[in-house]
Amino acid sequence: MSERISVVIVDDIPETREHLAKLLSFEPDMEVVGTGGSGPEAIELATRLHPDVVLMDVNMPGFDGITATEQLGLASPTSAVVMMSVQGESDYLRRSMLAGAREFLVKPFTSDELCAAIRQVHFREKEKLGRITPAGTSAPESPEGPRGQVISFFSPKGGVGRTTLAVNTAVALASGMGKSVALVDACLQFGDVGVLLNLNPRTRSVMDVLVEKGRANEAIDAALLSHSAGVKVMLAPPSPEMAELVTVEHFRRVITRLRETHDVVIIDCPPIFQEHTLAVLDLSDLILAVLTLEITSIKNIRLFLELAHQLGYTDDRVRLVLNRADSAYGIRIADVEGSIGRKIDHSVVSDGRKVVYALNRGVPFVWSAQQAQVSQDILAIARSIVEHAEASGAAAPGKSAKPRKGLFGRRA
Repeated sequence: MSERISVVIVDDIPETREHLAKLLSFEPDMEVVGTGGSGPEAIELATRLHPDVVLMDVNMPGFDGITATEQLGLASPTSAVVMMSVQGESDYLRRSMLAGAREFLVKPFTSDELCAAIRQVHFREKEKLGRITPAGTSAPESPEGPRGQVISFFSPKGGVGRTTLAVNTAVALASGMGKSVALVDACLQFGDVGVLLNLNPRTRSVMDVLVEKGRANEAIDAALLSHSAGVKVMLAPPSPEMAELVTVEHFRRVITRLRETHDVVIIDCPPIFQEHTLAVLDLSDLILAVLTLEITSIKNIRLFLELAHQLGYTDDRVRLVLNRADSAYGIRIADVEGSIGRKIDHSVVSDGRKVVYALNRGVPFVWSAQQAQVSQDILAIARSIVEHAEASGAAAPGKSAKPRKGLFGRRA
């Protein structure tokens, strides 16, 4: 039998401790090595036993589970905390995750939910520790600075196929052109990148970057999921309420690290202007603005281009991608170009059957239907990204942006 997961249970109600211990006793891969009823006891047990997982109740005497979790980060940094509470309010979740908890269970929960949480948390921690380079042996930073380019897919309107284009472009660059590619889901509340690639955000996500007190670069590397197409993926949080925990600084740190370790960083931006989105666009070498042959999409793109000019994004940094370009909506491409005052840079045909079929299977169409015209259009975008990198030398992000106060005067 493989080594069992050692668990410490901390809850101020003795009956609850006994019940949880009994539940876990039926699991052949788990072992309860200690129980306690307060925050100080949790620290003492974890310091002495160094368990793999600590089941921690939020409300306890002495000091609460959140304070205990913060102290456990120093007392037993290899012990992962699964927080338990009868209160499921977002404030408790936010405070718990910021303190360092890896999972949050709302009482009452089932035996299956408990065991699944323990196994997932343990697996993530074990894999992360295995990928972190021992102290003193970390690879030196590249003396040449950032080598990869950051490509953002953005649209001021939802429903235009932005995420589909971002995901398939990333796969085209990795599987078709041999580039090392990182794909980041910046739609923090309702990101769909994981769905399109059949990846589970509860395995790893950007949340795994937040709980690390140190070794920021190693934490970012460990939070990436590997897709079989060769793309490394940073998923959005597994639930919407966690989005507020991801600060702008976290995102800047993630992007900066990924461009140091990959040829291309593809970012799927939400269709809204907020601090996170603007930070991503500022760091981007290319912004691929997606639109369709709909009057609302055209209107919003025109407004975006005006705003992009105010923000200092030059025309060569913003490229227009017309999705579903062959759709018969009564609007011609020439009409679009006349309305927005510039040419369309890339066009992608509509192929609803292949696209929807690929989406529902979680397999990118550029990988499963390489000869289709829609895939060829994506490959053309990927080639243009490579050509841009070769022509510009993957220059530092935002070099063409003029100094400014920021959108609405709110940014430094």
